[in-house]
Amino acid sequence: MKVKVISVLEDNYMYLVIEESTRHAVAVDAAVPKRLLEIIRKEDVVLKAILTTHHHWDHARGNEELAQLLPGLQVFGADERIGALTHRVSHGQELSFGTIRVRCLFTPCHTSGHMCYFMWEDDSPDAPALFSGDTLFVGGCGQFFEGTAEQMHTNLTQTLAALPKDTKVFCGHECTVRNLKFALKVEPENEAVKEKLAWAKQRDDEDLPTVPSTLQEEFLYNPFLRVTEEAVQRFTGRTDPVEVLRALRSHRDNFKKPKERPNPQAMLAFDWGLFGPFLEKK
Repeated sequence: MKVKVISVLEDNYMYLVIEESTRHAVAVDAAVPKRLLEIIRKEDVVLKAILTTHHHWDHARGNEELAQLLPGLQVFGADERIGALTHRVSHGQELSFGTIRVRCLFTPCHTSGHMCYFMWEDDSPDAPALFSGDTLFVGGCGQFFEGTAEQMHTNLTQTLAALPKDTKVFCGHECTVRNLKFALKVEPENEAVKEKLAWAKQRDDEDLPTVPSTLQEEFLYNPFLRVTEEAVQRFTGRTDPVEVLRALRSHRDNFKKPKERPNPQAMLAFDWGLFGPFLEKK
């Protein structure tokens, strides 16, 4: 099982997971069809399915076009808002694509229909992979757009934490440096945060991805997985884990750099798809 990390749009990742013996492949969050098809041709593989973590345009915008170009393409997801959806999956459901096995893990919060995908191959020495979309990031977690702190706490401390600790984490966005700067604010004495941040800055300077991390690493420096740690509780002024998580997310939201309000003409051009050619070049 080979995972191709594909950078698209401003900071998104889509992935192509290749079964090397058959040259069949599945894509995760196929946002930019043109770029994905270029990689498929270069790798000389056949795309069998798309796994979509959630319905947001920067994760699912390519589904319809790919479904038209590749008749019979299967599109999996947990939300009816996902374009070109052919198979609605549920928590714990398992899928097979040749030797690649997939377990669907329902993680509602960022959206009400968010699904993570845990992948492995039986009898393989390689570590399994988690495609976590916008639920778990390197050093962070997704915003609570359609859910609650209680849901995200369950996602992180039960659903995902139960996976093998060597699981490789492939998330939906490259936001590691910013996440770890916040983590350092939360735990200024945490050496694991300092080391990972220095490494991530170096990767960023070289325009290289910071994915994958591992679940084991995330528990060392990701504050959203460390809600029972004294330093994290002290930062938030809370002790109940869910309240710690809620306070962390609020602080993280306010930690973002303020963005300029886009002008109406630019938004209209975006809606009309005039930026499409520029987005697909990335």
